[in-house]
Amino acid sequence: MNKAFLIGRLTRDPELRYSSSNAAIVNFSIAIDRQYTNTQGQRETDFINIVAFQKQAENIKKYVSKGSLVAVDGRIQTRNYEDKDGKRVYVTEVVADRVQFLDSRNSGNVATNAGEDNVSPADFQTESAPKETNVSDDVFADFGSSIEISDDDIAF
Repeated sequence: MNKAFLIGRLTRDPELRYSSSNAAIVNFSIAIDRQYTNTQGQRETDFINIVAFQKQAENIKKYVSKGSLVAVDGRIQTRNYEDKDGKRVYVTEVVADRVQFLDSRNSGNVATNAGEDNVSPADFQTESAPKETNVSDDVFADFGSSIEISDDDIAF
């Protein structure tokens, strides 16, 4: 199975081009902070290259820019080519099946699907801000004191 789900911010404006058969292709990259800190107490960031095609590519170019928050659903792909100096170049990227806009240029909290036809900013529906959760709360506090499980109930 080859499936990738990513949420991050664009590191640069999307680059739209057209193939010789007039198919729209957009390339962009997103920055994703790692969950844990390094030994210096800082979070490291991964920069992931994304490619999308057709109407979705055109919508991405039209509605998102550097700094926009997006969710990407796709697959990881590797390819290689020979550069102008004759050197073999290997590229790993995510081919987007679906890109969800989590905010837009015009407002802070909107969402839409980049693959939809005839999408305009007027079609965006504003979402309410997420509620804060206290991470120190024990989510299992009211569950009970203990659970009895026999070895026969364990699948392995």
